[in-house]
Amino acid sequence: MTDPKPEEVKESVFKEVDFHFKSNNLEHRTKEISSKQLIVRRGQPFSLTVKLTRSFNSTDGSLFLHASTGAHPSQERGTASLMSIPAGVQIPPSAKAVWKAELDSSSSPELGILKLTLTPPADAPVGKFTLVGHYSGEEQLLATLVVLFNPWCPEDWVYLPDQEERQEYVMNEKGKVFRGSGNYITSMTWDFGQFEEDMVTICMMLLDLNHKHQKDPADDVSARCNPIYVSRVVSAMINSQDDRGVLQGRWVSPYIGGHTPSHWSGSHAILRQWFRNGFYPVKYGQCWVFASVMCSVMRFLGIPCRVVTNYQSAHDVNANLLIDMYHSDYGVREIPSHDSIWNYHVWTEGWMKRPDLSAEGKFDGWQVLDPTPQEKSDGVYCCGPASVKAILSGETHIKYDMPFVFAEVNADCVDWLVKADGTKVKIWSDTGKVGQNISTKSVGSDKRNNITSSYKHEEGSEKERAVFEYAITRDFAPKDSDEENNDEGVETEEPGENGNETTDVEEETPVTIPPLSIRFEEESEPVNGQDVKVRLVLHSEATVARQLSISISVVAMGYNGREVGAIQQEMQEKTLLAGKELLVPILVPFSAYSKLMVESDTMKVEAVVTDKKNPDHVCLAEDDIVLKNPPISVEVEAGGRQYRMLNGAVVFANPVNEILTDCTLTLSGCGLFSDEIIVKMKDIKPKTTVRVKFAFYPYKTGKRTLYVDFDCSLFRDIKKECTVIVAKY
Repeated sequence: MTDPKPEEVKESVFKEVDFHFKSNNLEHRTKEISSKQLIVRRGQPFSLTVKLTRSFNSTDGSLFLHASTGAHPSQERGTASLMSIPAGVQIPPSAKAVWKAELDSSSSPELGILKLTLTPPADAPVGKFTLVGHYSGEEQLLATLVVLFNPWCPEDWVYLPDQEERQEYVMNEKGKVFRGSGNYITSMTWDFGQFEEDMVTICMMLLDLNHKHQKDPADDVSARCNPIYVSRVVSAMINSQDDRGVLQGRWVSPYIGGHTPSHWSGSHAILRQWFRNGFYPVKYGQCWVFASVMCSVMRFLGIPCRVVTNYQSAHDVNANLLIDMYHSDYGVREIPSHDSIWNYHVWTEGWMKRPDLSAEGKFDGWQVLDPTPQEKSDGVYCCGPASVKAILSGETHIKYDMPFVFAEVNADCVDWLVKADGTKVKIWSDTGKVGQNISTKSVGSDKRNNITSSYKHEEGSEKERAVFEYAITRDFAPKDSDEENNDEGVETEEPGENGNETTDVEEETPVTIPPLSIRFEEESEPVNGQDVKVRLVLHSEATVARQLSISISVVAMGYNGREVGAIQQEMQEKTLLAGKELLVPILVPFSAYSKLMVESDTMKVEAVVTDKKNPDHVCLAEDDIVLKNPPISVEVEAGGRQYRMLNGAVVFANPVNEILTDCTLTLSGCGLFSDEIIVKMKDIKPKTTVRVKFAFYPYKTGKRTLYVDFDCSLFRDIKKECTVIVAKY
């Protein structure tokens, strides 16, 4: 019996494909992401060389190319496109987002070498595509590639004309996030890390896990051609409130099972942890963390994006563009306010066209996008895009979430004094308190750029008041009823035990500017670890002396207006002489505030001054003090080379007469550390200096930033960074 003849294996007509990773990714400005994966931008051609095992002759048939994305590709939805070499394939009239393919003149068809130029259209959906070749009755997968938005392409809705702005808002991996308060503006450096190689997989998965994709994947993938849609999806997916999003919010301690929000110095560690842990939310985030992580994803996708801080930011729960704030008389229990004013709130702005609002481009440009879970939008915890130009003109009736965002920057604020008998006296009506020093990083530098004028006209001007009156008369009632809320991890203000208060309000008293000036002054810079010294300065314009009752309270506050705990309170009786200044010194010892301020962002000093002869004559002064952290230093040796060990050291001096326990040091930096390095340290004795040495192996070249975070029992997340220059190995 003879052995059967082996079947003859037919040689494939497709020999190999050259993706030209380096040159394509360089041309498409994605080389920082990868040199091993094809990542291109829509509206811009890229090259591909297909080598056949025989000569290419069009008389034997055309080479057909099929580009597709998603599980249900369709030419009508723009998720599939058919091309041919030579051109001539029939494209149905209903086809959207049609790709182009051309044979380069440098090709050698007689040798079977085809140099192709392919162009995804400027309205192609972003995401992962497959490219399949069909020739001579054979089908072959030629390439998998990622298509991104293209702010360099004039036909793309995210086109940004200015090159320096594109460099800042798309390519820059390092940013500044402004925090503190309107009078104490501080900043921290943030590592966006949008060009780390695994960001491709992470961001593609983030899009696929959104609830719209789960409901209708074909429609969702098709809609990814639209940056308005994609940015809204990303806004929802950064928080985990009603989906498998990235971050879980928490605004009170303890932060069990995770890190305090102030721990984080960059986005990549958060996104990678979310991905590695099977898409369970990372614990924990607050507004600046949510916004910074969203900025990283947006910049990766190619949508120009920046992080914006609004000081004295209103949270208008009942959507009436008014904020009611209650202040208790001495010894009276505080009435919780449903509305709130945050020391600051951080969101993102994305750059895109808004043809859904105006065909003339009236509302194109920067759009507010806020991933912090606050209020639902169309049944989902997301916010925006809300046109900044529309906010400026008070167009609160257009989409998305305009009334909420308008109130954040321009709501009017009414302050009430709650008396012992339950009545409320209107102290002040302030049209200029909300929305101050709206800030973002400057293009090309770390300086703060005040962009308040892009959101609102000059405070108190006729134009500003006219816009407010126009905004408040628009029909911005919700178009749909909210589903049952699941509010764990959502930043809201809870009502008091009595629900909606119904105590009497004394509104008959007209609101006038009293003939009494009142303000706070610092005696010295407030530094954490030292006693805080301020003074209350009063000046009377009256012609007679005034007997005053002064209630002074010092409270530890979260940045979102939440009271963490009372530090101290006192009542003083003073005489203010006519035409004279009265100075009232206020001392807040470190021993009094140290424990509470570990979990707090600001120290609010408040004085309620009552004229004893005219008890309805009440003045209010507030000062939000941000404590400066004690110094920490980091140094790294010069001469760094890629993949070679570098040494560094962190130095910290304990400034207080207490032992610092639970000390940890976190080191990070994209291009320098593939993961966060967390070092547990020994307790630090009083007035002792420690030096911690470390070594690392940088894996990317160029100018890199190393981030240090020191945390302990009395000082929360002291940060420092240094520049590291890494040469090629």
